Amino acid sequence: MRKIILYTLGVIILVVAVVVSYLLVTAEDQKKPATRKEVKTVFIDTVMNSTIPIIIPANGNLAAKERVEVYAEVQGIFRYSSHPFKPGQAFRKGEVLMRIDAAEYAASVQSAKSSLYNLITAAMPDLRLDYPEAYPKWQAYLTDFDLENSTPELPEISSEKERYFINGRNIVTTYYNVKNLEQRLYKYVIRAPFNGVLTEALVTEGSLVRPGQKLGAYINPSIYELEVAVNKSYSDFLKVGEAVKLQNLEGTQEFTGMVARINASVNQQSQTVSVFIDVQDERVKEGMYLQAQIEGRSEENAFEISRKLLNDQKELFIVRDSVLDILSVRPVYFSDKTAVIRGIADGTVILARPVPGAYAGMTVKTYRDTTNIAEATNIKQLP
Repeated sequence: MRKIILYTLGVIILVVAVVVSYLLVTAEDQKKPATRKEVKTVFIDTVMNSTIPIIIPANGNLAAKERVEVYAEVQGIFRYSSHPFKPGQAFRKGEVLMRIDAAEYAASVQSAKSSLYNLITAAMPDLRLDYPEAYPKWQAYLTDFDLENSTPELPEISSEKERYFINGRNIVTTYYNVKNLEQRLYKYVIRAPFNGVLTEALVTEGSLVRPGQKLGAYINPSIYELEVAVNKSYSDFLKVGEAVKLQNLEGTQEFTGMVARINASVNQQSQTVSVFIDVQDERVKEGMYLQAQIEGRSEENAFEISRKLLNDQKELFIVRDSVLDILSVRPVYFSDKTAVIRGIADGTVILARPVPGAYAGMTVKTYRDTTNIAEATNIKQLP
């Protein structure tokens, strides 16, 4: 029985080994299923060269073009203002922004004017005897002399002898001292240099004002200036007088400005050029942040695409008979999102959107992109 069992197990193992060997051999002979080649669908666009305006983006904060920092040149008590000296208060040109108490100083001016009057009066008898031809004009000068008004200009001296006589009596020196005191007296009254608004007020009525003290800030709210920094390489595109489209940070308001000045020097640290844009709009305020799109020169026979379509070698993919190929191009301008290129013939079919893993010789299916390039690349532009 033991031999029978061993022989039976041996036969069973031999049969199983043969069956397994047969299965392994037949499995190798079976043909592998053919792999299915995947063809990607790509968005395409057709090149139509045209004149492309170069739009240079920039941003900055508005500042009043006419702005005056109000400082005191004299000392005294702040007595009066045509309107409340408060931020936001409007003044007309010539109205009194601030009148400082000048009673003490005005008395010293009157004393100096009186001294001048006395000097001329004392010289009149000698002038009448020695220079009778000059006497009438000096007599008329004394007649018109009024201590309450500004000191009139001295009569014109007609001869050298007369000049020596007048200078010898110290009349000319005293006259210019009086005029100097009068000019300083005018500084006790600060008037509005133009129609504007007080944006900063650092003193109130009754305050003591000292020389060199800042009193406030005064601006013209009808015109503002936007200073933006533009890359040096784009400065050749800019022109004075060009219209500029502006919008606020939220994109809810749009304004129009004009390039007023272009700085002739380049910032050494940032390699940028300062461009100043005039803005006249009732809705803008000083300090407001605005985004600008400056239109420079126009590039002829060019085409605008998304920067994502260009590789580091300034090449892009084109489609020829459903096969991708690479074409070298010449970019003439780069913005944050787009590039203006030249060197592509009209009618050339290019990719409208980037394709991951794309390579030259890749077979693709084409689908024409009916959306705008700016929308396809999430570019937000001003109209």
